[in-house]
Amino acid sequence: MDPDSVKSTLQTLAYGNVMAAAARDYQKELLAQEKAQASSSRNEDVDLDELMDDPELEKLHADRIAALKREAEKRQSLTKKGHGEYREITEGDFLGEVTGSVKVICHFYHREFYRCKIMDKHLKALAPNHLDTKFIKIDAENSPFFVTKLGIKTLPCVILFRNGIAGDRLVGFQDLGGKDDFTTRRLEALLIKKGIIDEKKKEDDEEAEYDESRRRTVRYSTNQDSDSE
Repeated sequence: MDPDSVKSTLQTLAYGNVMAAAARDYQKELLAQEKAQASSSRNEDVDLDELMDDPELEKLHADRIAALKREAEKRQSLTKKGHGEYREITEGDFLGEVTGSVKVICHFYHREFYRCKIMDKHLKALAPNHLDTKFIKIDAENSPFFVTKLGIKTLPCVILFRNGIAGDRLVGFQDLGGKDDFTTRRLEALLIKKGIIDEKKKEDDEEAEYDESRRRTVRYSTNQDSDSE
């Protein structure tokens, strides 16, 4: 089975019986690969069925299934709240949006300001990669009450909310070098430093950790079997 295909299948598994069956098939495939690699370096055979019944492997399997289920449920819940995309809201929506999520980034913008369009571009790129944080924007001209209430005087103004409370803010590009050509990564690093988004752990790294943990367990099991012979 192609590794990329296996990875894609795991990422999209639903929970329940389908998830359990698919994950078990995935585990068997990886164990079969381990068996092939082991047999090339030694003549002893690995009993795949015995390995599948190993308590450590079963626990690793169950933990992986539980993690996938939790991640799927979390993504579904956050998506319903408007996370995962950069959306425009109205003044009437404002309070509900900023109090409805733990972490919210709100861009007060003006339609004709070039720098607001630059900020839009970068926030739009970041939103899908930071599901835990809600990314929204609001037209400052059409939101006079909150512009006054929040003391907004310069645009673009990006306000960072935690549990509905306005905390840090980015005013213009003064924290981004004062120039228009800053990168999305620079903005991302700044928002990470301010604690409103988290450093993303690459999915490849997560898979590598899981695979290494699985390989250690397989090696331990095969060694135990060899010692008992």
